[in-house]
Amino acid sequence: MRQPKSEGTDGFDGFVAARWSALFHLARLLCAGDRHRAEDLLQEALVKLWFVWPKVADEAPEAYVRKILARAAARSARRRWWGERPVEQLPDLAHTADESAAVVERSRLEAALAQLPPRQRAAVVLRYYQDLPEKQVAEVLGCPLGTARSHASRGVARLRQILADVIEPVG
Repeated sequence: MRQPKSEGTDGFDGFVAARWSALFHLARLLCAGDRHRAEDLLQEALVKLWFVWPKVADEAPEAYVRKILARAAARSARRRWWGERPVEQLPDLAHTADESAAVVERSRLEAALAQLPPRQRAAVVLRYYQDLPEKQVAEVLGCPLGTARSHASRGVARLRQILADVIEPVG
């Protein structure tokens, strides 16, 4: 079922063009840094948004997409198998120039986020990266306010513990 152009898909295209980068970054954080899962997750969320665009375009389309992303990430994390198959030879990796300390720190944070349970990860990302109020985090996660606070608090405490565990060289 396709929407006719006259129903506002131009606005949808503009929204996607303007917010793609930020939404992709959010999806990547929710997927513990897995770029490919994040792309799939964001594509799934944008397809769902497209179908309801006429209803949510004038309200809060970004909040709608955030809710879809958080819920889909939690659902996907519960799956035991995602259809990946091992290969004998890894593909060639792109060669990159010297990376800055910010990239190293961001990678460290993404690795730490990957160690959190999906609901805690979503609560931390929505609360502190997206800077959403606790009430909105609870709405996105579909849980009571106290539960959202608990997820965020426990997630931050665990992140502090993970990031504090620095391996000292011996010798």
